[in-house]
Amino acid sequence: MSDAVLLLSDVARRFAQGGSVLEVLSGANLSVRAGEIVALVGPSGSGKSTLLQLAGLLEYPDAGEVAVGGHACGGLSDAERTRLRRDTLGFVYQNHHLLPEFSALENVVLPQMIAEVPRAQAVQRAAELLTRLGLEGRMEHRPGQLSGGEQQRVAIARALANRPKLLLADEPTGNLDPGTAEAVFAELIALVRDQGLAALIATHNPELAARMDRRVTVRGGAVVDV
Repeated sequence: MSDAVLLLSDVARRFAQGGSVLEVLSGANLSVRAGEIVALVGPSGSGKSTLLQLAGLLEYPDAGEVAVGGHACGGLSDAERTRLRRDTLGFVYQNHHLLPEFSALENVVLPQMIAEVPRAQAVQRAAELLTRLGLEGRMEHRPGQLSGGEQQRVAIARALANRPKLLLADEPTGNLDPGTAEAVFAELIALVRDQGLAALIATHNPELAARMDRRVTVRGGAVVDV
């Protein structure tokens, strides 16, 4: 699929477990297009996290090919994979993983500075994202001074700071109460749609999954539509 931002082709991933081999993925295929939000659903242990790790170039497949932003990644060096992650991918995790010694604004500025964005431009981008997420009055607060929902909003802003083509999210509202989860998820989806990103979002919440464009799961080592 030529317009796929994420493309997995016949991907396999297996792990040694005691004296046996656990085949988590086998001949898995998946494509996610620009502007498409795909829910990754399924029980714990089904392979969702493994799939996200492969899509995020954090693990190597044992067979098959992963392509991100039109770049086949199998032959890339570690440095090239790191650069592609920095420039093309955004990550949101269940735990926000913010740097506690920095303010909300600084947490969103830092990944841009690593990408060599001029500081003034990085600050402007960070402030715009945080304001869009309702944190205009909380930018100078450190993570410990923010609520769980506010911390996750900062994590979303950080993930989008470098204008990625693909957003990967692993249970991004899993640690939040239902009301806060709904609000944060709505803001995340609105930002993704506004920026025309491709997104693959793992969730256990069927109501949130139903609001995405389509749902897939890992079954028998393959990625199948739900």
